[in-house]
Amino acid sequence: MKAIFLDNDGTLVDDMPFAAEPRCIRLVNGAGPALRLLSGLDYRLFVVANQSGIAHGCFGEDAMTPMSDRLRDLLFREQLTLDGFYYCPHHPLGTVSNYAHACTCRKPSPGMLLRAAHEHDIDLRASWMIGDILHDVEAGNRAGCRTLLIDNGNETEWRLGPRRLPTRIAPDLYHAAMLIAGHGDPC
Repeated sequence: MKAIFLDNDGTLVDDMPFAAEPRCIRLVNGAGPALRLLSGLDYRLFVVANQSGIAHGCFGEDAMTPMSDRLRDLLFREQLTLDGFYYCPHHPLGTVSNYAHACTCRKPSPGMLLRAAHEHDIDLRASWMIGDILHDVEAGNRAGCRTLLIDNGNETEWRLGPRRLPTRIAPDLYHAAMLIAGHGDPC
């Protein structure tokens, strides 16, 4: 199986940091057509998201099920299926002691991708990680995926390194899907 691993905030849905209200979640413009194209190429869809709002006490881990349900509903309306929803509740500077530590699942670590690959028999070399910051790119590269950076202005640090160089760059999710499908350069 090959997969598309998607960062959540700023890549799949409109960026709303620490937002735990499911009804406020909206797919980014062009997400439906983009993901239908990729699904038609036999890619399975997985969300891999850092959710440090849990570690910072902004919302509880129990908020993740309604958020996942909302994403599944939005994708169902687009005639799509979300095959997996993985999240990391940790942050080393968090204020909730159970979640305030370093871990192997928080991007840029590849833990969520490796877990999904193990649980779903995913060929990571045939898969892509799509995200809007270089931590997403690094996680994908470390897992052995090809990577695509959505250059939408959300990356602010630009700390480059060998694991932080994306395979491709696109301005949005729709153009990212076009590049993965082999339909040319978005610019």
